[in-house]
Amino acid sequence: MKEKTFTITAEAGLHARPSTLLVQAVSPFTSEVFIEYQEKKVNLKSIMGLMSLGVPKGATIKIEASGEDESEVMAAVEKVMLEQGLVKK
Repeated sequence: MKEKTFTITAEAGLHARPSTLLVQAVSPFTSEVFIEYQEKKVNLKSIMGLMSLGVPKGATIKIEASGEDESEVMAAVEKVMLEQGLVKK
């Protein structure tokens, strides 16, 4: 299992457009991928689950991936987060 913690720096938090891109980025992979915020954990392949978290600016989230392509999933998540300005390097 791989896991990584991110702090959201985007003014609007984790809103609809980047959330959709995150779900689309991880969906093709076979690994299970979860996002955790305030002790609530949801499947990152579910847009409804992700949006239900209501992640604001300044929030710390944890992404967990487990499976044969977990490293690739984490790379895809980090790429989308950076490209969408959700986090800073």
